[in-house]
Amino acid sequence: MAVVRILQVFTIMNRGGAESMIMNYYRQLDKSKIQFDFLVHRQEKAAFDDEIELMGGRIYRMNPINPLNSGPYYNQLRTFFKEHQGYQIVHSHLNTFSSFVLKVAKEFNIPCRIAHAHIAIEDTSLSSMLSSKSNFIEGVKNLMKLRLKKHIHKHPTHYFSCGDKAGKWLFGEDTEFYTMNNAIDTDSFLINKEVRDKYRSEFNVESNWVFGHIGRFNTQKNHLFLLQIFSEVVKLKEDARLFLIGDGNLRSEIEAEINRLGLTNCVTLLGVRSDVPDLFQMFDVFVFPSLYEGLPVTLIEAQAAGLKIFASDTITNEVLLTDDINFISLNKSAEHWTQEIIKSYGINKSDNKDKIVDGNYDIVSNTRAIEQFYLQQLNA
Repeated sequence: MAVVRILQVFTIMNRGGAESMIMNYYRQLDKSKIQFDFLVHRQEKAAFDDEIELMGGRIYRMNPINPLNSGPYYNQLRTFFKEHQGYQIVHSHLNTFSSFVLKVAKEFNIPCRIAHAHIAIEDTSLSSMLSSKSNFIEGVKNLMKLRLKKHIHKHPTHYFSCGDKAGKWLFGEDTEFYTMNNAIDTDSFLINKEVRDKYRSEFNVESNWVFGHIGRFNTQKNHLFLLQIFSEVVKLKEDARLFLIGDGNLRSEIEAEINRLGLTNCVTLLGVRSDVPDLFQMFDVFVFPSLYEGLPVTLIEAQAAGLKIFASDTITNEVLLTDDINFISLNKSAEHWTQEIIKSYGINKSDNKDKIVDGNYDIVSNTRAIEQFYLQQLNA
């Protein structure tokens, strides 16, 4: 049987949650049967591009989608599908924007058109939008997504989601969808004292209480509140240190807040990293006060690494695979969060591999299942 090429559609293949998830599957994929290609919507090179091409994937670049002027994008997309007519499966990870891609895929009679939900956006309040420029921009974007969500059922043949909450948010309560778990290579996150000692020595935190966070520097991830929490932690535990992994358009605002709170000697911005499993070894605590999520793969990884986790209660409890997650309301103060976090001081990490596997978040079995799904669609 010839190798089947499946078109995965993303904005850009940087180290975000959905992108990391699909790369976990891609690495495990039986490439004698199935190969992934990627249609992206940025011209610049991304973090995963080299690895994709090394594994035999092709990367095609489109202009960004402008929902207020979609004509040029549709024309470009139609040209693409005229020139690349071999695809039988298009798997779009653009959330509400998937309707743009799948509309044209339907025009070209592509038989399997998958819309994949990766996020569940909380309601946007006017007071929140007016609280800051970044919140206003984020709020306008979310209102646009809510409008586009009404069109999501027009063009897909299949509905996928990272979890129940994200799927119901995008597709509605009455739509059946396939849950493609945000699975991980569990063995990469197993507790490793040698790696832990190496990284803690490298960053000069051998005897410190080390906090971590991974996420784009945008409004959704709520970094400013995270810094308020950590500022309270440092008042009680002077040896606490925080490492932020990621980058984004709010970097300068986050740096300014670090300076304002007097945390320049306690907080390190690591940027985008390729050694995330090893960095998890260095951490003791993972704080994740996101305003909204789908089912964040970072919380699966943090549990696999045995960390003590404190996350906002806006996050679906589907992610609760171990006893190491504590959900806290964002309505609670930074001081309240700190009092909960302090309780974990001195507690050793947990070996959670069996719980991750039993929860069906190990990548090997999940990859075999998605391979079977894809191949079944070709024979439908």
